[in-house]
Amino acid sequence: MNGNMDWGMANRLSKTIRPDGRCFYLAMDHGYFQGPTHCLEQPGKAAEPLLPYIDALFVTRGVLRAVTNPAMNPALILRVSGGNSMVGKDLANEEATTAMDDIIRLNASAVGISVYIGSDYEHQTLMALAKLVNECTAYGIPVMAVTAVGRETGKMEARYLSLACRICAEFGASVVKTYYCEGFEKVTGGCPVPVVIAGGPKTDSEYEVLQFVYNGIQQGAIGVNLGRNIWQNECPVGMARSLQALIHENATPQEAYELFLSIKQDVK
Repeated sequence: MNGNMDWGMANRLSKTIRPDGRCFYLAMDHGYFQGPTHCLEQPGKAAEPLLPYIDALFVTRGVLRAVTNPAMNPALILRVSGGNSMVGKDLANEEATTAMDDIIRLNASAVGISVYIGSDYEHQTLMALAKLVNECTAYGIPVMAVTAVGRETGKMEARYLSLACRICAEFGASVVKTYYCEGFEKVTGGCPVPVVIAGGPKTDSEYEVLQFVYNGIQQGAIGVNLGRNIWQNECPVGMARSLQALIHENATPQEAYELFLSIKQDVK
């Protein structure tokens, strides 16, 4: 951690980024715009068996208060933006949703907010990020900026993501969450703060997930913030444990996949 960083900020970052410099975040915030997503209809039940394997849980305050165990060990990254839905006109139409006193009251180790670079709401979401950084810095709370693309998945390429990540860092984000892409080293190389990999759509195979996570870390990411590729898997615990091995125990994709298969067999 930066020796010039305020103790509170450094302490909170140490809860979300482990001593090895890596991180494993579990994203379960999808309901804020998707409603009761498949396998996330009961988020408390979905999260419970996965908590031993992750470093931080990424959720909204509603799910946190309603169904999340206050004694959980992982850190809390609080989703603090919203204002759109899958049935609305534009997924990019987001603003900050959560007051500073509630962020503090919930003891968040960090907060996460989406920005939509290149959309009609670019300015609105960037100003929301700026305001959040201003307020959170006063209380030593790190901000994770999420480079969201809404329905425009064609934007998930290196040139756009490099631009979006760098802007988020320039605005003061402590960490940036973005998508893995071809030429990912350009994205991490142009971003002066840590980058974590978003999961995106559910992939066809477990090995594919493990491979892109491994590649992303080799190309400069410090870890992941995955959701559907874990809790929509038929063996979520196996997926969480294998990702933990890949991220924190330097397992290869093949070793992590064999661990997944072993756990899946035991569960049966």
